[in-house]
Amino acid sequence: MEGAHWTLQENIENLFSKFISEGKATIRLREPALDICLSKADVSNLKNFISAVSLAHKGTDASPVPLSRLTPAKTSEIEKPRAKMIITCKKDYPLTKSFPYSLEHLQVSFCKLARVDMRMLCLKRLQKLDLSSNHIKKLPKTIGDLVCLQELILHNNFLETFEVELCNSTLRNSLKSLDLSENKLKALPFQLCNFRELVSLKLDGNELVQLPFAIGKLSKLRFLSATKNKLPYLPNSFKTLVLENLDLFGNPFAKANPMVPDIQLKIPLTLLETASRATLTYRISYGPQVIPKHLCQDLSVAKTCDCGGPCLSSFIQTIVVMNLHQVSQTVVLVDSMGGTEAPIICYFCSLTCYSMFLDKYLQSTRV
Repeated sequence: MEGAHWTLQENIENLFSKFISEGKATIRLREPALDICLSKADVSNLKNFISAVSLAHKGTDASPVPLSRLTPAKTSEIEKPRAKMIITCKKDYPLTKSFPYSLEHLQVSFCKLARVDMRMLCLKRLQKLDLSSNHIKKLPKTIGDLVCLQELILHNNFLETFEVELCNSTLRNSLKSLDLSENKLKALPFQLCNFRELVSLKLDGNELVQLPFAIGKLSKLRFLSATKNKLPYLPNSFKTLVLENLDLFGNPFAKANPMVPDIQLKIPLTLLETASRATLTYRISYGPQVIPKHLCQDLSVAKTCDCGGPCLSSFIQTIVVMNLHQVSQTVVLVDSMGGTEAPIICYFCSLTCYSMFLDKYLQSTRV
């Protein structure tokens, strides 16, 4: 970057001068997003230079600060911006140095990290973050500030929850691949379906008892694996997925029995149920400024009848069998018997809808 010029006024993200007594300092710019690393400098001259930079950032005249003439660095001494860094053992983990601000791909594995290092969250160019095989139990909400992040790998950690705040962050618009396999997750927030750009989702080896009920909203999802969990059945919206590869091996799927429904239908419908259904059917706008927050939550997790109509707390529920080839080109066998079918939960908003379904089901079993 010989001969490059950068604006300093209001353009300094941070000044790292902890090791200035060793002739080292780092100037982190906002635009362009890069680190200017200074080393082997005369300590007195470096202190003056950093003071001048600080004054320039504040828009103050820096001319009173005495500066010696800088000796241009040789091309061989200039470190090119790093785009990729891979660390796979604890002894190589940087404890005193910051991560290069130019990184686009960072892998830190087998380092026994108990939490995500906050220094990683300053890497605004990061597109791929691999923190597999560590001891991370919880994710900081600020991971959502990595606006360019497309791939997040958290395989083989100790995660027990996935934060709702991450699902509502800027990751909604950037994240394409998420690997949460081999953790201790028992549930996922329904807001996970906000990741509308998601193409690949790995959930293998957790303790999940259900998938997000609105998983069908992940219209760009093509690769899904959720092997060796505790799934008894799949959510109703699962049938709207369009996948290329699906692997659900090793789940304790329940036996489907459409003839034995779980009837939670209340007749006549309550005023709350009727109003809620109307709100969703006619797409009436609502929010916490109009109705109580808990009602907004109920509406956001409304079930969908086979007829396409909504239902909240009044419905008939049953489990049917679905051939997984209906949603995926390639299906890994569900069990050791070679099956490619799995139970899926279905909801019905009325006796009429359930009766129509039952008639079709009985006709199909007679063929």
